[in-house]
Formats: sequence, structure tokens, C-alpha cells
Amino acid sequence: MTQSPAVRTPGRPGPVRIGERAARTLVTELARLNDSKAALLVGVNPQSAVLAAAIEALLPGDRLTVVAAEGGSTAALREHVTAQGRWVADRVRVVDSLTEADPAEVVIAAEPLLGAADETRTTIETLTKYLNAGAVLSVATAAGPGRTLGAAAELERQSALHGVGVDLVLRNSPPVRLHRLRFSPASPATADRLAAAHRPSSVPLTRTMHIDSNGVAAAGISLGLAALARLTRPKSKLWLLPALAAAPVAAFFRDPERDVPEDPAAVVAAADGQVLSVQRLHDERFGDGEWLRVAVFLSVLDVHVNRAPVAGKVVDYFVADGGFVNAMKPDAEHNVAAYTVLDTVHGTVVVAQRTGLIARRIVQRVPIGSLLAKGERFGLIRFGSRTDVYLPADAAEPLVGPGDKVVGGTTVIARWL
Repeated sequence: MTQSPAVRTPGRPGPVRIGERAARTLVTELARLNDSKAALLVGVNPQSAVLAAAIEALLPGDRLTVVAAEGGSTAALREHVTAQGRWVADRVRVVDSLTEADPAEVVIAAEPLLGAADETRTTIETLTKYLNAGAVLSVATAAGPGRTLGAAAELERQSALHGVGVDLVLRNSPPVRLHRLRFSPASPATADRLAAAHRPSSVPLTRTMHIDSNGVAAAGISLGLAALARLTRPKSKLWLLPALAAAPVAAFFRDPERDVPEDPAAVVAAADGQVLSVQRLHDERFGDGEWLRVAVFLSVLDVHVNRAPVAGKVVDYFVADGGFVNAMKPDAEHNVAAYTVLDTVHGTVVVAQRTGLIARRIVQRVPIGSLLAKGERFGLIRFGSRTDVYLPADAAEPLVGPGDKVVGGTTVIARWL
């Protein structure tokens, strides 16, 4: 059904394999759903990194159905699963063909799709028959130009219609783009049972500290400018300026791990910084009724990765035009801002990412239809800004006040009544 990643296809350079890092990202939806669930993994062999990642992600109540890669040995796959021990063998079922599989909450194509657009479309249509309501299909394709015969373009089209997440994994040989597709709506209540998604945009330095990919790119540009200056003006010390700037620029994009409170009534800060205001107001853009807004100012020294204050489903996203006033001033109310609207079991929640005097770039990585766990990373703002959280005023009680310091994903700024 899918093309083996180890096969060289005429017109494309070399095979495309899914490595360990890409495999971990491909099984994200399986790993983050904390309920007992059924999953379907298609196109694997005993050496598959995706199979290893899927087995590692299993919880005690999970069931995983596995279909061998085209031309692969089902017997060898069964032998491999049995060799993993009783715990794995009790939860993993190897079937002879896809027709024997049952519908699942997560369906994963372990082999990258590399063929023509119509072939890719047929594969997706086949796999969607095995999706339960609100389930996710995870597929991969080569990211570089000329490595597919139309699969990449078709998956971009499918993502525009049904996508709930796209990840580019550069640390794969060759780089791959991973698409998560949902063809029927998921309940916002499902978000309460999710762990934060693994996102390769956050590059690990240590177990507790990451650097956002924007920081890696910015540091790379600084070092590139330093090398260019050294090459063009070898007698000048000018190259030291961009070279020395690389480290602080990367540090600005630091992305530490955070312990998210397990209390279901807790609303956490969407960003690090200082509380500017806590007020009740009306905003007809988000619906009738009064809103409780907690505004937080981020200095250039704060972590600028934004996190979901509550678990919910992204139902809208829009950008409002405006200026670039200092984010600490009242006029910042009219700055350029990106609004992510969440549907939750407690009602509508909105996160506003506002630009500031220096900040001119907002990054938002979650498309409409995505589910976010509480405390999950969803974007960032570059170089000083403000993040506002809007809660239904009659459903939440604020727990912070102006001047308080908050930590994104950790500090409880309000509590559901």
C-alpha cells in the first residue's frame, strides 16, 4: 500500500528512512493520550524505529494492531513482538493484512509517502476507513525538493483541509515532514486527557532545557555573519560582534521543561513575566458576557515560549492589526496581536499574543482543530511583548494581581469556580 522507505525510486535520490527522532514525533498522538486506546500501525518491519517508538508509548490499557510493510514477513514481525516480553505481546497484535484491523483512535503510517499525488490520496483514503470519530492519522513524507512524485504537495493539500499539526524533522536522513490529520471533529473534553505533544521545534540541550528552533536559526545567522565578516575583512575585529551575539540570541529562545499543575481547576500562566493587570471587561469579538483578563508583560530576559493556560480545542485564530507601542503602556492594547481561541469544558478561553516596542514577530504553531493540553507549547513572541489570557468572568476566580511574577505553564493565575 505504501512504498518501502528502503527502496530507491527512479527520479529521486536515495532512500527515505524514519529515524528515531522522527519516529518519536510520528507517534506523538499515541503517546499523549492518557486514556486506554486502540492504535493501528501500518507498514513496519522488526527493525522499524516507528514500531519501537509505538511500543515505548503504550500504556497498560492500550491495544496496538500492527501490519507488516509491503513485502515484509508477518511471521518475523510476530516473532519480534513475542521477543519483547509478555507485557508487550499482550498489547500488540500482528495481523496478516489491513483488512483484519479494527478502527482506532490513532492510525500511523510507518513508511513515508513518496509516490504520486493520486497514489498518496488513495493511501490516505484507505487509512481513514480505520479512524474512529475524532481520531488522528499520522503520516510522513520527504521534506526536500524532488524527493517525491507529488506526495508532498498532496499532503500539504490534505493538511490545509484536515491538518491538526505539521512538524519538520531536520535531524533525519533525509529531513522529513510529518502531518497529523483529523477528518472528524474531536470533543474539547478530550484535551483534558492529553499530555503535551512532543514537538521537534524544541531542540534539547539537557533533560530540562531546550532551545526553540527559532533560536538555533538566529544563532546560526549570527555565526554566519561573523564568518562572512572575518572572511571579507580579516584584519578587522568587527566579526566579534555577531560571534559574541550568538549565545545571548540563542539564550533568548530558551525553552525549559515545566511542571504543570495536575489540579483540573487550575488555570496556568501562558508566559513568563510580570502581571500588568487583572480586570473584567467586555469584548464582543469573543462573544457576549464579561471576561476576566490577566495581562502579563514579558521583558527581553523572560522565556518567550507561550503555553496553553488550559486544555482545550483550537476553534479560531486571527490577527488584529495595530501598532508597536511599549507593551507595558496602556496603548499596547492596540498593538498587533494574534488571538488563539480555545473551546473548553468550562467555556471559551482566549490567549492573545501581543507585540511590543521591540517584538515584531509572533509565532503560532497550532492550526484550528488542534487539541492542546494544559501547559503545552503553542508558539512564541520574539524580543519583549505581552500575553493576555481571557477567561469567562463568571466561571473563574483570579489568583494573581498586578506586579506578581508568573512562570508559564506552572504558576496558577486563576481557578475555575
